[in-house]
Amino acid sequence: MQSRINYCSLISLVTLLWTAFPVRAQTTAKPDTMALFVSGTDGYMSYRIPAIVTTIKGTLLAFCEGRKNNAADAGDIDILVKRSTDGGRTWSAQQVIWNDSTNTCGNPCPVVDEITGAICLLMTHNLGDDKEGDIIKKLSRSTRTVWISRSNDDGITWPVPEDITATTKKKEWGWYATGPGIGIQIKYGAHKGRLVIPCDYSYDDSTSIPKQGHPNMGSHSIYSDDHGATWKLGGTITPKMNECQLVEVADGNGTLLMNMRSYFQHNCRAQSISYDGGITWTAPVDVPALVEPVCQASIIRYAWPVKKAKSCVLFLNPASAKRMNMTIRASYDEGQTWPVIRTLYAGPSAYSCMTLLPDGTINCLYEAGVKNPYETIVFEKLKAKELLNNK
Repeated sequence: MQSRINYCSLISLVTLLWTAFPVRAQTTAKPDTMALFVSGTDGYMSYRIPAIVTTIKGTLLAFCEGRKNNAADAGDIDILVKRSTDGGRTWSAQQVIWNDSTNTCGNPCPVVDEITGAICLLMTHNLGDDKEGDIIKKLSRSTRTVWISRSNDDGITWPVPEDITATTKKKEWGWYATGPGIGIQIKYGAHKGRLVIPCDYSYDDSTSIPKQGHPNMGSHSIYSDDHGATWKLGGTITPKMNECQLVEVADGNGTLLMNMRSYFQHNCRAQSISYDGGITWTAPVDVPALVEPVCQASIIRYAWPVKKAKSCVLFLNPASAKRMNMTIRASYDEGQTWPVIRTLYAGPSAYSCMTLLPDGTINCLYEAGVKNPYETIVFEKLKAKELLNNK
């Protein structure tokens, strides 16, 4: 979805990034910010599409796309991961989870099954020379397909991905993306234990083509009731919706809230509700408080309203008319208002993801740079007390 990046020399780039995002994992006891993936290093021209989860053992897994030859959404793209077993102080070397020659392995969207401990990694695939526009228009040689790999050893090894397209994508759809970001496991209600992955797709409907942005796009969900062994297609949300993330509402019924990238050109996010675990969704509505430049965003639950704890939901995105000003917000009323606002990085920034550690530390993974948002993927730790005491 982005044009080719104009790169400066590797030496100049690293110098700029060291100033903006110093890598301090090996030099300080409590690092707060570091450049985890740096474009032009370790064999990849660029790194995009961050996703981060915490395993049941407390390990942080940071995923992304490694783009070999260009910054476009198609081409030679691999799925990568780095692991941290010490709360983000140090990280492993990057590991290739999926490399299919010069084809596109993209959109990592993990979800942790807190019952079994398995990490399900949902992904998409297409031929490397099939471009997004051609896939949408059905002019490509092939199409986007949906895949899964499951790790049962805390993210150390990943089996060969399995194609699950037949049960998760309608034949008439074109483009398809899992996430970007993470899925969730429902904690309450009739569908407790269900794994739900937010996705988006393109469809044929000449009546809903927006004046700008991608034509005929919608958000949807896929889900598993058997710990990731099989997956089913949930409900769709149209028109003009796209990349999305979801959170469970604290009503005890397992109600889901989908937060979406919108092409209504209102410079804000949209949202939809599901009362049946993602099988059906309400019509999308604007969320004016959540300003966006038409971009991906992240939303997670920080706290449930149990005992003396308040309900708290966190939201992270580039809060601007352009892809810049990476900002985190907190809501204490299930997303109705967002009284806590803090800018993490004022410069160019784009896609993001969040996860929590057992001690309540907020861990953010987001795209940022000096000249454009796609120079690095940054890892940043936030102490909840410092953020949430701003209320």
